[in-house]
Amino acid sequence: MTDFKTLGLNDRLVARLAELGLTSPTPIQAQAIPEVLKGRDVMGLAQTGTGKTAAFGLPLVQRLPKARPAARTAHALILAPTRELARQIEATLAGFTAGTPARTLVVTGGPSINGQAQRLERGADILVATPGRLIDLLERGAADLSAVRFLVLDEADQMLDMGFIHALRRIVRHLPRERQTLLFSATMPKLMEEVAASYLTDPVRVAVNPPGRAADRIDQAVHFVTQGDKARLLESYLDTHRDDLALVFARTKHGAEKLMKLLASWGFAAASIHGNKSQGQRDRALAAFKAGEVRVLVATDVAARGLDIPQVRHVYNFDLPNVPENYVHRIGRTARAGAAGRAIALCAPAEMADLRAIETAMKARIPVIGGTPWAPEQAPARPERAAATARPGRSARRRRPKRKAAQAA
Repeated sequence: MTDFKTLGLNDRLVARLAELGLTSPTPIQAQAIPEVLKGRDVMGLAQTGTGKTAAFGLPLVQRLPKARPAARTAHALILAPTRELARQIEATLAGFTAGTPARTLVVTGGPSINGQAQRLERGADILVATPGRLIDLLERGAADLSAVRFLVLDEADQMLDMGFIHALRRIVRHLPRERQTLLFSATMPKLMEEVAASYLTDPVRVAVNPPGRAADRIDQAVHFVTQGDKARLLESYLDTHRDDLALVFARTKHGAEKLMKLLASWGFAAASIHGNKSQGQRDRALAAFKAGEVRVLVATDVAARGLDIPQVRHVYNFDLPNVPENYVHRIGRTARAGAAGRAIALCAPAEMADLRAIETAMKARIPVIGGTPWAPEQAPARPERAAATARPGRSARRRRPKRKAAQAA
């Protein structure tokens, strides 16, 4: 049986992992860690919840230079598309480096840039950043990437989807050519192949779950329901497990907030996170959810990646995503750390095309738990779908402008 020691990790890291309750590597860790330790560029394909952070983080920590980083510099740079994911990565790596001189630092939009610049003045062994905030620091002269030896692009497909390709090109110009580059992604769109060809040198490709496939431990189901009846149906499901943590996805910021307030008025301990919330509000909501003080968290796709809360047992797609891959990322918030989980999608007539696109991407049909699939004549034409009837989670079919999405990070 494979263990972390046989993968080449040193005794200190193996002992630290044991303290954290980690003894057996996941498939992506077993494949990636030895290659990263060899100094190879790596392109890793794996779904969320498969242990990608440790797959690149553990060998990266082991290979950090002994010398202290100079002011404003970093030995390793990890880029992530969202604040939540960046903070989750930094927290995980800080756990691996506990008891050592290695210093981790996270810089994202939201908190004071002046405070982040001051902390970066001391240098960082590992700098975790969202692209927008890192560019701001570079333009101020508060960050220097000339000493970076390791570059990690995590959830790279979402980074491209959010419009960060131009930001990535600007950042890479500040990096030395001689470096080790690791790219981890859940899907491999055509543009991703171009990015890999541009920034990776003779990479080793490691893959576990096929792109678009959900984790086997997730019990999936779809319930067909009219848009106006969704809220009460959701209430009936949530009422069966009031002591469990449940994550509910809405398509828009306004819809998420409206649905959260409705659930709270019905007696549920609910909170919300979305782009209209300040970083402090988002942090407090997540902390309350992790602590069990909040049992239902209503969120937009800002939470589809980067939330690692093993206690989440239920995921509800109140609104189906109009990007099929996001469905897999959403439901991947449950069934983590070896646990089982359940994901239920509520499908209205106007969402039949979205459901079929999701099933096509996954190459599998989602079992029906209630209702009857809507006939084509029952689904309104796309122009009408942007003007849905008033309800919790009402949303337009427009995607957020990419520039705005990039700034939000």
